[in-house]
Order: sequence, then C-alpha cells, then structure tokens
Amino acid sequence: MKTRILICRHGNTFDKGDLVTRVGSRTDLKLSSSGIDQSKLLSKELSPFKSGFNFKLAFCSSLLRTKETGMYILSQGHKAKTLTTLPFLKEIDYGPDENKSEQDVVNRIGRNALDLWDKKALPPNGWILNPHKIIQSWKLFFNDTSNDGGDILVVTSNGIARFIYEAVHMVETDVVRKLNTASFGVVEIKNNISTLKSWNINKLSK
Repeated sequence: MKTRILICRHGNTFDKGDLVTRVGSRTDLKLSSSGIDQSKLLSKELSPFKSGFNFKLAFCSSLLRTKETGMYILSQGHKAKTLTTLPFLKEIDYGPDENKSEQDVVNRIGRNALDLWDKKALPPNGWILNPHKIIQSWKLFFNDTSNDGGDILVVTSNGIARFIYEAVHMVETDVVRKLNTASFGVVEIKNNISTLKSWNINKLSK
C-alpha cells in the first residue's frame, strides 16, 4: 500500500505594488487577487483528470490563506470535499518581525541571520517556534497516515513546510528549503518509509 502526500504552500497574499511584509501566524490575510489566480491555476493542474492525484483526505492550518487555497484545489472533483484543520500546520510567529517589511527585518537581524533561516532553518533571535516540535509533528503525521493509502493534500505555510527535510526517512530530490507560493512537494510513504520525491514545483512533471 502506498500513500502520497502532496504538501502545498498557499497562494500570494500580496499583489504587485503592495508593501510586502513578513506574514506569520498572527496576521490572518486572505489570498490577494494574484493568490486567487495562482490557486485557480494550481487547482486545474492538480485536478484528478490532469494530475493523477485524487485526494481522499485534505488538511490545512487555521489561517484563511491556507483554507482558501485548499478549497480551490478540492473544487476540481476530488474525493475529499472538506478540509480538516491541524494546529501544527499554522505558520510560525515572527515575533518582533511579524508584519514588518523585509528591509525592516534585515535592519533588525542582519542578512546573515535570514540566510541561515533559508538554508538551514535556523530561526533568528526573537522568532517564536520550536523546530524540534514541528519536525516531530510532521513525523507523527506521516506515521498516522502511512497506512491510509491513496492521496492526501496538505496546505500550509513556508515556515512550517521547510522542516519536511528532517521529518522524512529519505530524500530523492534537491531541496531548497523555501517553498514558493502555490508550489508543492510530494512525500511518498511505502512500507512505513517516507520519501521526499519532489519539492518546490508549481507544475506537474510530464
């Protein structure tokens, strides 16, 4: 029995010309116009008729941006019709940098701290998260779904998704920790072994 878990980041919350800020768990924004467009395109790409995925279970965080993205995906005729909220999928809390511009964040913590976050998932000073707890939550989720078989959708945020690398048994793809908006990766579980098969793609391989 094989389980495929598609892990997707929500669509954009800002449009071109907007002041882009670092949006975390305390900032519950809806999808922007471009985010809606992304989600609609992604839903067509992931439709059962085009992708070969047919999600029987679907999960998201409590944040509107993940719920909206998930519902667009499910609207294309998947077995799952509703999303189940999982607390651990909620984006991290950026502490004093929550809802601040990237330049403000750089001014406070420095470019090197952001580089360490992007490359090694080492949180800058002041950000509120427990990497070990996030990794363990992913592992528990994979274990709980390993015997379900079929396809499962997970919609989350960039700060949570980047810890997938430490949560799986095997990695079969190059991993850049950042997961772009409306992009996804696939974890396959077979014989209780979890393998990251693909990451940070926004179009299914032909």
